[in-house]
Amino acid sequence: MSQATKTPPAPVSSPADHDSPKPPLWAVIVKWAALALVVIAAFYLATRLADEGYTLYIVILAFVVMAVLAVYSTRRNIPMKYLLPGLILLLGLQVWPIIMTVSTAFTNGQTITKSETIAAIERNSVQEVQGSPRYNLSIAVKEGDDVATGKLFFLLTGPDGALKVGDEKGLSDLPADGVVKTDSGKITKAPGYTILNARQVNDRKDLATFAVPTGDGTGIKAVGLSAAFEGRATITYDEASDTLKNTVTGQVYVVKDARFVPKDGQGQAFPQKWKENVGFKNFQTILTDASIRAGFLKIFSWNLAFAALSVITTFILGMLLALLFNDERLKGKGFYRALLVLPYAIPTFVTSLLWKSMFNQDYGLINSLTHLDVDWLGNAWAAKAAILITNLWLGFPYMFLITTGALQSIPSDVREAAKIDGAGPARTLRSIIMPLLLVAVGPLLIASFAFNFNNFSLIYLLTGGGPFDSSNTSIGNTDLLITYAFRLAFSGTSPNYGLAAAVSILIFFIVAIMSYAGFRRTAALEEVN
Repeated sequence: MSQATKTPPAPVSSPADHDSPKPPLWAVIVKWAALALVVIAAFYLATRLADEGYTLYIVILAFVVMAVLAVYSTRRNIPMKYLLPGLILLLGLQVWPIIMTVSTAFTNGQTITKSETIAAIERNSVQEVQGSPRYNLSIAVKEGDDVATGKLFFLLTGPDGALKVGDEKGLSDLPADGVVKTDSGKITKAPGYTILNARQVNDRKDLATFAVPTGDGTGIKAVGLSAAFEGRATITYDEASDTLKNTVTGQVYVVKDARFVPKDGQGQAFPQKWKENVGFKNFQTILTDASIRAGFLKIFSWNLAFAALSVITTFILGMLLALLFNDERLKGKGFYRALLVLPYAIPTFVTSLLWKSMFNQDYGLINSLTHLDVDWLGNAWAAKAAILITNLWLGFPYMFLITTGALQSIPSDVREAAKIDGAGPARTLRSIIMPLLLVAVGPLLIASFAFNFNNFSLIYLLTGGGPFDSSNTSIGNTDLLITYAFRLAFSGTSPNYGLAAAVSILIFFIVAIMSYAGFRRTAALEEVN
């Protein structure tokens, strides 16, 4: 008997074996038009970056554009088409700021280089030379730039009528096409520039130190609003000895702590400092400087207490309200729940400023209603209480929402079983509801703790970190570490970005360690399920 011949089954075709349907023509046109706009925008941005000398940013921009073209110009890499925008935003808004913060923490916090500092000192020292030409001057910024912060330009008309434009890099010819001048030669309109009026010029604090270098130690500085002179720098730099010399007085300045100071110790040092690596000096300062260490420990203690008390109080109030409105016997629960969520819907800065006015000692609503005379924002302990009260108002709606959802997810038969076993309401809450509730909201409580640990906006708007002790006006009684870092970086006559960045790194590790410990503890709650 012959064995039957079996016919092998036909291979099953998969969707990958067939070409996907081609997109319509309009979709192709839209895609390539969008890619063309990306390239044009990137090219424009690259030219602006090149003008400012940001070579590294141009390289990063080119890499991003190539990635966009590689992903979206083909019909492959479907997952990457969705992941790339998020990846670019992650790198730009999260990773890059972290890298910059870490790198700044190991520097003295300055933002300009030594060569830029020397150039600025030389420009500031320019004085008019007798017999030098004078120019008709118009002060401008690039069209589209902010008149208060945009890069300054001098639009000049020389004695011979020649049109020039100058910035901190030098002088160049200004095309005459489209330029409008007065009879005296002052430029009133120039394509690509916005000419500042007298009020805008007076608001520019950097004009007093601005000069256009013209080579060989000469430069052009403004005289009033409509004239400029070409002068010579009285401070010159000697590269061989790495010193500055005042050609008028003969004073010599040497390098010390990233600035030029008088060699003989007589007179003032130049205020300009340049960026310099300092290693772990900023971290060492936090740990060894007596005033900073004492203030840091004081702030950290309050920071820890504020975050913990904020989470505890808001959670308890939110949970109690959620338990109340979870009772089936209560009518109109939807309306009441909507009312309780309203504080959460109002922006934080509006609520903070409103509570600040209510805590006013003389005219505030709280003292008026209670007939008290408490200096809520001027007394250290009262200010801390005011912050906790305000944050309770801001935070309990969030806890109310998440605990309401968690309570509704607990099966009713669990509570009925506890009731049958003889457990009262208190025992049911303690032994049944709370463990199941913490399983759901435990990670959110840790996230809330991390948020309140860095709750900058509430402290800044309500108390500004104050009140301050007369013995130390740099550290407030309600300061958090984040507000202290902000004050180091942006307040005072000599902001210290490096030290502020070091404090920010310490904040990150503190929050990370506490969050990790919290998540380890909440993992044990999973056994409840």
